[in-house]
Formats: sequence, structure tokens, C-alpha cells
Amino acid sequence: MPLLHSIILGKGEPLLILHGLFGMSDNWKTLGMKFAEDYEVHLIDQRNHGRSFHADDFSYELMVQDLLEYTDHYQLDKVNMIGHSMGGKTAMLFAVNYPEKLKKLIIVDISPKYYPIHHQIIVGALESLNFDSLHSRKEIDKVLQEYIEEESIRQFVMKNIYRIEKDKFAFRFNLTSISKHLAEVGKALSSKSKYYGDTLFLKGERSGYILKSDEELIKEHFPNSKIEKISNAGHWLHAENPVEFYQKLMNFMKN
Repeated sequence: MPLLHSIILGKGEPLLILHGLFGMSDNWKTLGMKFAEDYEVHLIDQRNHGRSFHADDFSYELMVQDLLEYTDHYQLDKVNMIGHSMGGKTAMLFAVNYPEKLKKLIIVDISPKYYPIHHQIIVGALESLNFDSLHSRKEIDKVLQEYIEEESIRQFVMKNIYRIEKDKFAFRFNLTSISKHLAEVGKALSSKSKYYGDTLFLKGERSGYILKSDEELIKEHFPNSKIEKISNAGHWLHAENPVEFYQKLMNFMKN
């Protein structure tokens, strides 16, 4: 497979950042530049996302292998890793499979448990877009409004829509493959999996992705972990409260 696309910023210890479903490296650019004051930051597009390659196959096992090839290519050893949502699941499995490769692990608003499919509305909205008859971002947004009320979510997915010609739009992500393998995104970490390295779980105060009842499971899989809450934030806590997110993350990284 081709190498994953990335944006590399700064110098120092490597810090790899993995986005969530329908996300891309650009979503982390502002925080990435801040982290780059202390680290060599790799903002990575996972397969079928951003500017990385498109493939029919899509699973966490494959995304972990993509990541391993990436670290081998850049000769990165003892990396720090941040994974948000789907990226957090990739990071968890990478940690379990290749613990010797990691220094510090940060999992953002996701637990090792199974999550039922819950992105069907977004997928349905995206599949309803006919780029042959839509010639402006305003027209695209109008169609998406019929499915997605929240403006912030529409803006998030629209970051993945770009012009391939003056009057023609396309998706950056591989919607066909993602839609076909949507059940893969919610897969649980294998019950016997353990990672003993330093791990921080960050959860949004208003998010329902990490519940009180998940804490025991997190400790089973990640015995040397702690869970901290980001105030006034939902699932996109790094965007909703970047100041507190940065402070808590850096406090963990430096100690």
C-alpha cells in the first residue's frame, strides 16, 4: 500500500495525531502548530480519509499496519500518540500490538468497548449529494440541512468536500468504502488485549462516548491509565475547549 499522507510540523520527540471518522489531518492543524513548539508533530490522514490513499478494505487491523509502515518509513521509535474517536481505536490497537513503539498514549473521547453503528444519518446525507447537479457550497449545505440540523456537524463534513474542477465537487474521503465497512468503526478491542504503558483518556463533559460504567473496562485494558474530563465540551473536545485540552495533555506528556 502507498504511504499515509501527513503534515509534519516542528522538531523534537515524535507526536503522531490520528483523526476520527470523516476527519482529516487539517482538523488538528491549529493544535498541531501549538504542539510543534515542543514536538515533531505528524498530523496523519488515515486510509480512505483526507489526502491518503483510497482502498476497498477498511479495518482497524489494516489501519494499524498502515501506521506501522508509516513509523518504519520515517524511522520513528518511541512515539507519543494522540487518537480521537476512530483514531483512538486505531491508537489502542497499535499500542496493544506494538507496545515497544510507544512512549505516551492519549485516547480522546472513546473507550475500548463496542459502539453500535450510529453514523447512518451522516452517511445517508452524504450519499444524497449529487455533485452533477450541485455547483456551489451553499447548494450542498442546503441539501445536507434536510438530514443534519447541527451546523457544526455540517461544517465538519463539508471540510471534506473540495473542487476537482471549477464547477465540480468531490469528497476527499472514500465514502463507498466507509459506508460498506461502517460496522468496523465501532468494533471493541479484543477482550484479552492489554497495554501497560502510560495512557491518558480525555473525555468531553457533555459527551456520552465514555461513561462512568466504561471506567472499569478501560482499567482492564490499560492498567496504567487515568481518565480526565474536559469541561464545556462534547465529542470534539479538542476543538470545543482547546485551551484546557492542551493544558491537560501537556501536563501528562511532561510528567
